[in-house]
Amino acid sequence: MYLKSMNLKGFKSFASSTTLNFEQGITCVVGPNGSGKSNVVDALSWVMGEQGAKSLRGGKMEDVIFAGTSGRAPLGRAEVSVTIDNADGVLPIDFSEVTITRVLFRNGSSEYLLNGETTRLLDIQELLSDSGIGREMHVIVGQGQLDAILLANPEERRAFIEEAAGVLKHRKRKEKAIRKLDSMQTNLARIQDLTVELRRQLRPLGKQAEVARKASVIQSDVRDAKLRLMADDMLRMRNEMELEVADENVLRQRKEQVEAELNTARNREIELDAIAASENPQLIAAQENFYRLTAQREQIRGVQNLSSERARFLAEEAEEAKATGRDPD
Repeated sequence: MYLKSMNLKGFKSFASSTTLNFEQGITCVVGPNGSGKSNVVDALSWVMGEQGAKSLRGGKMEDVIFAGTSGRAPLGRAEVSVTIDNADGVLPIDFSEVTITRVLFRNGSSEYLLNGETTRLLDIQELLSDSGIGREMHVIVGQGQLDAILLANPEERRAFIEEAAGVLKHRKRKEKAIRKLDSMQTNLARIQDLTVELRRQLRPLGKQAEVARKASVIQSDVRDAKLRLMADDMLRMRNEMELEVADENVLRQRKEQVEAELNTARNREIELDAIAASENPQLIAAQENFYRLTAQREQIRGVQNLSSERARFLAEEAEEAKATGRDPD
């Protein structure tokens, strides 16, 4: 794998479309002061996802767009593309050549493309980090950064080594999982508040509970099917997150299996809905208002129980991992 070419258009001093072709081995960029040597390195860092304007020697990100000269008007966009030779398959993508493009407009909007197809910055960062050439992998060492590395304390050196060893992407995935857990706990608190409110609203309707009790049997089956779908989704998401570094074929087989299970569960849900509609139409019509509130109460209670069990399960796993010295993630 090596950098094959770079195209710059409207980026800093490169107003016109400029293509730089590279060969394998060492390439030196030479020239007098102010000729744009540093801009070439800035363009490489920028197209790989650099988000700090100061790292690109600017005050704000729009400063990378050609600002104009006395003889040429400023441009409205900056675009940089790099083509990487991936014949050896270092990048985890089924292309022998990979072209990454970043475009920034004067209004602040931007877009990223991978081999001509619009993509997300996160997808590009993960693609590059898997091969050790992401923007935070210290493949570009600017002026002053070498001294910072040489004079770093042991803790800072450890951070450099971890990033170079590819630990950074796993740490980010761990942080993402923690954020998801925090979001789940917040949703659980909201569900609990909603449950209290529904219980307060349902107290005056207690005398009507017996009327809809027969219909609740079939509705309970429907709710159970929906809850199983939700549980399968949550379990699938966790398994996919834990197995993200495993073999791609294993992940694909797991995905197909889960999709088949989901289709089966959805078919079961349709059957239960049909049974409920055919056997209890008069109860549903007569108690429409009460049925709606009761269904909401039972649904929220089911989601609350599932969320509580899920939180308890994660806590027990964390305690077990702590006791055994195993990383909970």
